[in-house]
Amino acid sequence: MQIEGSPAVQFTERFKPWQRVGLTILACCSTTLLATPLLGHLDLANIVMLFLLTVLLIAVILGRTAAVLAAVLSVLLFDIFFVPPRFSLAVENLQYLVTFAVMLVTGLIAGQLAASLKQKAREAQIREQRTRALYEVARQLAGALTVEQAIDTARQFVHDQLNAEGVVLLPDDPSPGAAGGPEKAACRTEAHLVKVVLNSGQFVRVDELPGSGDASLYLPLRASMRVRGVLAVAFPDNPQELAPENQAYLEALASLIAIAVERLHYVEVAHASQLDTVSERLRSSILSALSHDLRTPLTALVGLADSLFLIKPGLPPAGLETAQAMHEQAARLAGLVGNLLDMARLNAGNVTLRREWQPLEEVIGASIKLLGSALSTHPVRVALPADLPLLEFDAVLLERVFCNLLENAAKYSPDGAKIEIAARPLGTLVEISVCDHGTGFPGGSKDKLFAMFVRGEAESAKPGTGLGLAICRAIVEAHGGTIMAENRDEGGACVRFTLPMGAPPVLEEEGA
Repeated sequence: MQIEGSPAVQFTERFKPWQRVGLTILACCSTTLLATPLLGHLDLANIVMLFLLTVLLIAVILGRTAAVLAAVLSVLLFDIFFVPPRFSLAVENLQYLVTFAVMLVTGLIAGQLAASLKQKAREAQIREQRTRALYEVARQLAGALTVEQAIDTARQFVHDQLNAEGVVLLPDDPSPGAAGGPEKAACRTEAHLVKVVLNSGQFVRVDELPGSGDASLYLPLRASMRVRGVLAVAFPDNPQELAPENQAYLEALASLIAIAVERLHYVEVAHASQLDTVSERLRSSILSALSHDLRTPLTALVGLADSLFLIKPGLPPAGLETAQAMHEQAARLAGLVGNLLDMARLNAGNVTLRREWQPLEEVIGASIKLLGSALSTHPVRVALPADLPLLEFDAVLLERVFCNLLENAAKYSPDGAKIEIAARPLGTLVEISVCDHGTGFPGGSKDKLFAMFVRGEAESAKPGTGLGLAICRAIVEAHGGTIMAENRDEGGACVRFTLPMGAPPVLEEEGA
C-alpha cells in the first residue's frame, strides 16, 4: 500500500473538480424532482429537510467545497420550485427569507461538520496505515545483520510509502549519493548540506529543489551517542510531498535507521573485541607453552657452557672463546624465553603480587648489580629524596621493571652516556623516571611502544624482541600505577612510571 500526500488531498482526488460540481448539481436536481410530487402532501418545512439531507450526503461523499455549492443550490431550487410564487425568485411572504437563511446556514454547518468528520476518519485511517508501515520497517531494521541491509530497507520504504527516492549517507562515506548506481542517481545530494546536518544535528529542507531529482530534505540520524548519518530524500514527481506530516513521518524513519545503525556498530565493535580477546588469549597460551618447553633445555645449555670452563686440563683459547660465545647466546635466549613467559603470565592475570613495605633504593641497587656488564660503559646516577617513604610493591617484579628500563637505556645510548634514575612525590603517588642521553624515541604515538613486539627502531641491528616495555607496563599497572614515555628537550629518552604511596607503617627506633 502506498500512502500519498496529505489526507485531504488524497480524499478529494477520488473525483476531479468538474466531476464533483456535476455530481452536486445532479444530486440537488434529483432532490427537487423527488420532492415536487410531494408538494401537496408535505409541508415546506419537511421538504427543506430533504434538501438538508442532500447537503449532508454530499458533504460526506464529495467534501467540503461540494457541500457549500449544494447548500447554495438547495436554497435557490427550494425558492424557485416550492416557495410561492413558484418558478420565480420573488417571495410573497418575507418569513421565507428567514427560512432561506436558516436553511443556508444549517446546510453549510452540517456540510462542514460532515466533511470534517469524514476527513478526520480518513486521517485516522492513514495514521493507522503509517503506524503499521513503521512497525514493519522497525521489525525489518531490527533483524538487519549489516548496515547495507538497513540502508536498503530504508530506501525501499521511502520509495514504496512516499513515492520518493532516499539515500542514507554515513560519516565514513559522506558522498555515496553523488554518483554511481541507478538508485543513487535518482537522489542527488549536496556535500556541504550533508556536512551541515552531520555537524548541527538538525534537518535541512530545500523547498526550491523538489521535482528536480535533487534531495529536498536532509534528516540527521540521531542516535543515543551521536549523529550516525544523514537520510536524504528527493521527491521527483510531486513537490507537495514535502507536507509537514510527511516530514514527521520521515523523522520517525530516521530515528529507526539511527537505532539500527548504532546497534550494528556496537555489534561490530563487540565482535572485534571478542576476536581480539580470543587472539590475545591464544597468543598468550602459545607463548606460555613454548616458554615452559624451552626453559629447561636452555637452562641445561647454559650449565653445559659453564662446565666447559671447568674441564681439566683446560680448553685451548679458541675453545674457551667458543664456550664463552655459547654461554652468552644461551643466556640471552634464556632471558628472551623468560620475558615471553612473564608476558604470558601477566596477560593471563595469574600473577599474585607479593607486596611488602620496603625502600625503593634497595630494588634499584639490586637491578644495577644484576645487569652487571650491560652497564659497564654507562655510569648510573641515582637521585632519590631523603624523605622518600617506604613503598609497598613486589620487589621481584619491580626489579624486572628497572632491569628492562636500564637495559634499554644502555642499549640505545652511546658508550659513556650517563643514565639517570630519579623519584619524587606527586600527591598520593611517587613518580620514578629512568632517563638517558641517547637518540630518544622515534616520532609518532609513544603509547605504541608499550605494545608487545613493538620496538623503538624496527630495523635496528641491536638485539631485542620488543617485550621489555610491554612487561614494564603490565607490572606497573598491576601495582595500580601508570607508565609513559617521552623525549627530553636536551636529547635522550625518558620513561616515567608511578606507584601508589599508600600509608607506610611507622618504624619505632630501638632503645639504647
